[in-house]
Amino acid sequence: MKKQIESAKKRSPLSSLKPKRNLNLKATAQIINFAVIGDSHVGYGSSSSIFRNLLPKAVSSGNKRFVIFGGDNTQAGANHGNNANAYYKDFKDTVTSTLGSIPYKASIGNWEASTQSLFTQYLGAVEGQMNFPGTQGKVKYVWLNCALGKFTPASITLLNNLDERYYYIIDFHWPLKVSGITVDPSHVLSASETNKFFSAIPMKVRDKVLAIFTHHGHLFYRKLNNIYPSYSNTKFFVCGCSGDYKCKPNGDRGYYNATLTINGAAFNVDAFKMSVM
Repeated sequence: MKKQIESAKKRSPLSSLKPKRNLNLKATAQIINFAVIGDSHVGYGSSSSIFRNLLPKAVSSGNKRFVIFGGDNTQAGANHGNNANAYYKDFKDTVTSTLGSIPYKASIGNWEASTQSLFTQYLGAVEGQMNFPGTQGKVKYVWLNCALGKFTPASITLLNNLDERYYYIIDFHWPLKVSGITVDPSHVLSASETNKFFSAIPMKVRDKVLAIFTHHGHLFYRKLNNIYPSYSNTKFFVCGCSGDYKCKPNGDRGYYNATLTINGAAFNVDAFKMSVM
């Protein structure tokens, strides 16, 4: 019997040539497209019509999975807030009709600070954390309240409690004071507030902060590394204008087309300015 088995093996020389599965094949990178829009100031001048024209352009390409609105979404604080409700409703109606099922979150800006209850009614909490859409909970989206040029205690507490198991994309209205920033200094957080922000994030989480998006400066700016000590890989962005308030139609007005790429254990965010004339 043993000889018969051996001879059968000899009669099957091709059996040893069967292709083996390659266990080292790289997984396909996952790319999540999103848009970042700031300072639409609905309620000021022609801002409402400008915003209604810009928003469809921002979400019509690239299968957008999420939209960030970075504050001063409305000119709610003007005229002592007398028209705030109408401005918030105008903004919300445009967003709802344009985005459909695309999720979004708005941060609060300085022009909305005095109408916080209406902001919350129309646009939700002024600070918080949620799963970034499409990431199966691997990436968290965090939005903060620094509408008056200082982070609220609740925002700092939120940063204190960030978990090293996740990656983070963070948004708030006022830009941080990072080296080389070209934003008007009157529209940048103080050095002490900037230090408060960076110091609030636990040391083990600092290399998990993928990107920080800010607004308020009415121009576009980005710094892609070494924005602050121990934040060598975090990317920092200022998003320009999407309305009529202090926005110029010669390239300052627009939004960011952004991508979050997940490739195995590698996570990366990129954002590119898209101008609207």
